[in-house]
Amino acid sequence: MATPSKFIFSIIILTLHSSIHCFENNINSMKKLFVFGDSLFDPGNNQYLVTNPETDYVPGDRWPYGITFPGKPTGRISDGRLVPDFIGKTYIFIMNLPTQLGYFKKLATEMEQKLGHEETKNVLRRSVYLFSSGGNDYLNFNNKNTNPTVYKQIELVGRVMSNLMSTIEEIYAIGGRKFAFQNVGPLGCMPATRQTTREFNVDCVERYMRHATLHNKFLSISLKEMEGHLPGFNYAVFDYYNALRNRILNSRKYGFKEGKIACCGAGELNGEDCSGGYRGIKFNLCKDPSKYVFFDGGHHSQMTNLQLAQLLWNGTGDVTGPHYNVKKLFELNLTPNLITSTSAI
Repeated sequence: MATPSKFIFSIIILTLHSSIHCFENNINSMKKLFVFGDSLFDPGNNQYLVTNPETDYVPGDRWPYGITFPGKPTGRISDGRLVPDFIGKTYIFIMNLPTQLGYFKKLATEMEQKLGHEETKNVLRRSVYLFSSGGNDYLNFNNKNTNPTVYKQIELVGRVMSNLMSTIEEIYAIGGRKFAFQNVGPLGCMPATRQTTREFNVDCVERYMRHATLHNKFLSISLKEMEGHLPGFNYAVFDYYNALRNRILNSRKYGFKEGKIACCGAGELNGEDCSGGYRGIKFNLCKDPSKYVFFDGGHHSQMTNLQLAQLLWNGTGDVTGPHYNVKKLFELNLTPNLITSTSAI
């Protein structure tokens, strides 16, 4: 999941090419993927968001992060590539959540100056807008509230959802029509969460799981409502919650040796301080990160990211749906006179 102590967002613009790693894709290169993501999708922007780079600890900028790819730290909080890295090549804009929409609007204006109004609208309409958000809000809340009421949890979900939906509406107003969402994962199953709460005898800590499932239910309802009142609004939701939970609890079924203990870190579950963290303490490091679902206490190994990326890109409707996966969204052609079409391919 996302880093508990920090809510980092970035926009990554990816131009799809004829072959993307293990994915087959013949999409026109002018179709782009705009990624609004937290630390699960952050390719290293966190390095530029610190006050003092010489003294502040930045997750992912120290060994052994990046040990699998590219062999050195890049700011990615993993041993290697992240899900967006498996979708395309990156060109990075650095920003936080309150400002990223403004940067996107500025980018759209610059595109219009260079491409003209109609071509810019075509590019924005053909592009896909991918979101991963919410996890850090719920982690921070439940770390501070050991016995929260359902009402308080719902109240926070409402605020998160309102912010997300307003952002989507603004992107839609600029020209976006195809949106993809990674729902909130099983927060209570993370090594970091179980180690912090000292709940070693359970698979997952209930209050974190409840908050994640509340968000995911609200997300499905909100997107369905948005589909009903925004002509031409098309979307896909990746069931990250169950995809990751399955790999944590049934790791060997998916080719992993370990799903509940991280490859890198300190403590009973290697749940914190991979690379030494803020305190510079000693930490453990496994021999083969590809055998672990988690690289550190809250972030996946490259192998997990690859499996998740495949599901996001080309998963069946019960995993990425209800009408589309990301590949189908890219294949969906929305010409100006067919902008109200919402039928699946």
